[in-house]
Amino acid sequence: MPKGIWRLTVRSDFAAAHSLRNYCGKCEALHGHNFGVEATVEGGILTPDTELLVDFKVLKNALKQVLDGLDHCVLNETPPFDTCNPSSENLARHIYRHMAPLVQPHGVRMHSVTVSEKQAQSATYMEVDE
Repeated sequence: MPKGIWRLTVRSDFAAAHSLRNYCGKCEALHGHNFGVEATVEGGILTPDTELLVDFKVLKNALKQVLDGLDHCVLNETPPFDTCNPSSENLARHIYRHMAPLVQPHGVRMHSVTVSEKQAQSATYMEVDE
């Protein structure tokens, strides 16, 4: 019999300015975005009392905690983006790695984080076992 898993997703956003180093185009100049963020966790065991994987409130609070450090900042002046490019790809990895230890005690693991600068384009980060 196949083993089932559940995936839960929460969405939020934050506003920040950034410039892409070494871009050779308009985005090398300082500009802002309302970044959209989608964080997905997964797990295989529901709580016995409420039959939930994890309360959405827990996930929303964890995501908010990470995004509060990025909201209304100049990302290029905010670690680690003072030394690495504040691209959507790097933002997704940063959010994933900072959110993972916040959700792990609740019996779930991070699946992915997606960051979008506009609705039509996004970058997704996930970690896979090799």
